[in-house]
Amino acid sequence: MDAIRVRGSQKPLTGSVRISGAKNAALPILCATLLSDGASRLRNVPKLRDIETTAALLRFLGRDVKVDAPEVHVAAGADVRPEAPYELVKQMRASVLVLGPLVARFGRAKVSLPGGCAIGARPIDQHLKGLEAMGCTIKIERGYVIAEGPGGGGRLRGSEVYFDLPTVTGTENLMMAAALAKGRTTLVNCAREPEVEELGRILNKMGCEVSGAGTDVIHVTGSERGALEPFDHAIIPDRIEAGTYLVAACVNDGSDVVLQGVELGDLEALVLKMRAAGIKIEAEGQNVRVRRDGPLRPANVTTAPHPGFPTDMQAQFLMLMCLAKGESVISETIFENRFMHVPELQRMGASIVVRGNTAVVQGVPKLYGAQVMATDLRASASLVLAGLVAEDETEVRRVYHLDRGYEHMEEKLRGLGADIERVKGAFD
Repeated sequence: MDAIRVRGSQKPLTGSVRISGAKNAALPILCATLLSDGASRLRNVPKLRDIETTAALLRFLGRDVKVDAPEVHVAAGADVRPEAPYELVKQMRASVLVLGPLVARFGRAKVSLPGGCAIGARPIDQHLKGLEAMGCTIKIERGYVIAEGPGGGGRLRGSEVYFDLPTVTGTENLMMAAALAKGRTTLVNCAREPEVEELGRILNKMGCEVSGAGTDVIHVTGSERGALEPFDHAIIPDRIEAGTYLVAACVNDGSDVVLQGVELGDLEALVLKMRAAGIKIEAEGQNVRVRRDGPLRPANVTTAPHPGFPTDMQAQFLMLMCLAKGESVISETIFENRFMHVPELQRMGASIVVRGNTAVVQGVPKLYGAQVMATDLRASASLVLAGLVAEDETEVRRVYHLDRGYEHMEEKLRGLGADIERVKGAFD
């Protein structure tokens, strides 16, 4: 397995970095191609392991897929196999997003229960409840979800579905299922993430009627045709990658970095907390300038569904507060097992005490380089960022987690002046 080696310093980061397209927007959009028979093109796609995994899954299901980042081309193949096996789904939880479009388009689906990062329980009960409301018969057998449309494979029916809690993939799965359902579907208490809004744009392009995407109530009127139209679309920038580089740009005093292609409005909760910590963040057209000039102030954070503080930025922000002068309290309300980066940061000299779903962080004068182990996608990013400022050398292992969500992170950071490299295939 590869590792990332970082030689920390007090040298400020300077220059500019371009933010890649949003992985969490690309994955459901790629799954939406199952609703169409034509040839679709998705542009501004990041070169990531999760994209390759989704492409492999679509090929297994019978699609012709060509990945040539930053573009992915998807067309209908000769045969359809509406079954997503464990070997593919276990690699990435978002694979469950094929369930809705498969049942909507082909009347049936057999999809393995999902895998992904080990950051806590992420059940799909809300997905299944919604499909049942639309007329599906659902069975769980030997680790697989087996779903059939009304009457043993018929067309889904529009319905009203109330989510017990906001769920991004649940909202997206039912939006795609409703795209070919008979009549109108109303989804209530929906996830409001920008990636959900982006999927709504795609489904409208494909020929169904979606309104309210990005709010807590979404209406979808299914197309009367048997399949939706293909599309050509460039996806939005990745707000979590942008947020990660916002943090990277201020681990060292004196840093001055421009992030290219960023929608600052999608990062409002993070930006407010970073400004409270003493960071200067300014929009400059389609770019964002980030500067640190002076010591970091402590700030408290509680994660929440969008538009609240994103759980996917908790690990990175917690690492930043390790450098602040004073005490910060970080509360995680989304996942119950998302402080796995804390023991690794402690090995680097961080002062953190975890009590249940809360981490109390006492800023320290410096961090120290160490060999550390990535446990999940965002935890791995936080360890790389810690290495930028730690004394001596940090070696982050198991960076296959990092490669699921960050495109060429070491190259982008090196372009800002960091002393960082990838060590290929040297570790178990």
